[in-house]
Amino acid sequence: MAGSSPLRRQSNHWASPQRPRSIIEEIIADDRNSEERHRHLLEAAKREHARIREDAERVYREQLQREERQRLLEERRKEEERIRLEQQLAAERTNLNALKAQKIAIPSPLPSPGPAVPPTVNGRTPAAPPLNNNAPAQTNGTASPRPPPSEPPAGVTPRLPVPGPPAQAPTPVPNRSSEPARPTTSVLGIGGLLNHTPQPNGVTSTSATARSPVPPPAPPPPDRYTEIHKNLKALRKSMAEQAKTNPALKARMGDMRREIRKSVGQLTVSSGVAGVNKTQQQRILALLREALSNQVQSQLIDPSNFVLEPRNPVTGATRNEPTLPSIFLYLVNIFAKAAISQFINEAGARPETADPVGVCVAAILSEPDFLWRGASMIDILLAKFRIVCPVLFGYRGSERTEQGRQRLGWWKDNGQWVTEQQHMDRMTGLGAGFASISLRKFVASKKENPYPPRNYWTAMARIVNTPSAEISNTQCVVLKSMVENYEQKFIEFYGTAAIAALRTALVEFPARAPQKSAAVNSLEVLAQVLKRDMGLVLG
Repeated sequence: MAGSSPLRRQSNHWASPQRPRSIIEEIIADDRNSEERHRHLLEAAKREHARIREDAERVYREQLQREERQRLLEERRKEEERIRLEQQLAAERTNLNALKAQKIAIPSPLPSPGPAVPPTVNGRTPAAPPLNNNAPAQTNGTASPRPPPSEPPAGVTPRLPVPGPPAQAPTPVPNRSSEPARPTTSVLGIGGLLNHTPQPNGVTSTSATARSPVPPPAPPPPDRYTEIHKNLKALRKSMAEQAKTNPALKARMGDMRREIRKSVGQLTVSSGVAGVNKTQQQRILALLREALSNQVQSQLIDPSNFVLEPRNPVTGATRNEPTLPSIFLYLVNIFAKAAISQFINEAGARPETADPVGVCVAAILSEPDFLWRGASMIDILLAKFRIVCPVLFGYRGSERTEQGRQRLGWWKDNGQWVTEQQHMDRMTGLGAGFASISLRKFVASKKENPYPPRNYWTAMARIVNTPSAEISNTQCVVLKSMVENYEQKFIEFYGTAAIAALRTALVEFPARAPQKSAAVNSLEVLAQVLKRDMGLVLG
């Protein structure tokens, strides 16, 4: 047994030459460093490398395919969403076109032996003209309530349809600082507002027997606004001359001018967010207060050159002095010019952007520190309105003649008339801007309204009382932009009288136009929109 052990061990050692060797056997094998062994290991490594590369390329191709599939699915989802939205838009437009094309025959009313019924809103007959005198002021965050003044609205009343005997329109009242009065509640609905006639002692009397035709409204002194505009140009030249000899004025005036323009340009629609434009308003207030303190030693000038009517010192007024710093009046002019530019450039395309500018104008110009002899300097802004939008002040003319275009405020660029579309865009922005300034609520504010709503009524009256043969597209565009987005505020101030005024402006006025242009038709379309959206029946 002992002699046979080596042979048995040798036999066992060579019994399985094909068995793969272990790691230890590989290490201690005699041929581990042979060239053949190295070549064998190199080929095995190449095969393993090729296998791993093939697996990696396969995984990469699969990933690319998954990403491509995902991209196609995303594009398909977007196209399906686009098609769905286009289908909805097409359906909405189809419905809108169908509504616009729909005509309903309105039967004539039955004769009534009693007094006529006032206009209705949303199918209800108001017992008295609604006036929301408890609404918070939109221009002063620290407002306090005060009783509304009792003075009736001044200005020429449009020839509105009255459910009763026709009445004589009131004559203009010089005082322009008080709020509109509540329309008188009566069985005639709007008769209380239309029939009053201011007396010399300030008492309002009613004339039920006045049946004579209402004369066309007379505009306020138009030449005075032109004079103010010329005086403002002279002021700008004077400031340039002062800057040549006053280094402090020269260094500060340009920065203040740019800051005011930038702040006005940054005013945005609030969309229900309170105080969104507070920073801009505070910046403008600070600049004007700085100018009023006259730290730059600008010349003192007479403010009477920039107001419509002469002013005498008022007891208790903050500023009764005969002169004010010229830098202050200059910056008020810059502020007014920036507001007008914002109306033209922004509100022409988006009329809703005019409202924050109107809020800012009313807030700034009603500031007690900026009042001179008890009244604001808003005549500077109105002088600019008179130049760029004369129809608000009773001017009219033909758009086919040079003189007519000048009277309508048609603008020239480099000596050439701007296009009709540009002109109408300008008028749209200016009409909306005028409404945004003149329909502000100050009932709960300590401040005095610089431009009460009766001026809006008067401007509308001057347009709608135009003779039929002289109605122009410019008037229609301005009138539409004055009403659109502001009809609710107008009704809040004047109630049923405002409804009658809207009927005159949107139904009767375009019906009298000699030509049914797009501008004329837009007034009738607006009346239908108010009926659809507000239930306000004007036709």
